[in-house]
Amino acid sequence: MLYILKRKQTGRKLNKMNKIQSTLAIALLSFIPAVAFSAGNAAEGKNKSAVCTACHGPTGQSVQPIYPNLGGQHQDYLSKTLYGFRDGSRQNAIMNGFAANLTDADIEDISAWYASQNGLTEIKDK
Repeated sequence: MLYILKRKQTGRKLNKMNKIQSTLAIALLSFIPAVAFSAGNAAEGKNKSAVCTACHGPTGQSVQPIYPNLGGQHQDYLSKTLYGFRDGSRQNAIMNGFAANLTDADIEDISAWYASQNGLTEIKDK
């Protein structure tokens, strides 16, 4: 009988430890997406995006309606789009030429810069 009681107490301690370990593991794993998508240096991206400002504006708000606004877009979307222009899986005569010489670091930095900017706060009718 004493053995059964000790076993129950040990089992409860293990259950408590398992819960603590599970909670800790979930907490640590929840930071992985933030780390994975935080690649890129926005300050460097600002410097590297100088040529982009002619069409997309200095903070990603397009100067002409035919060019997309980049400010406030998701960084992973911007990166994926630039990688697509660079490797040719996404076609645009202007952007394919600009992206062709970008390194992975350039793409991540530029994407970080535009993602760090404010997006549109209102849509103006044309």
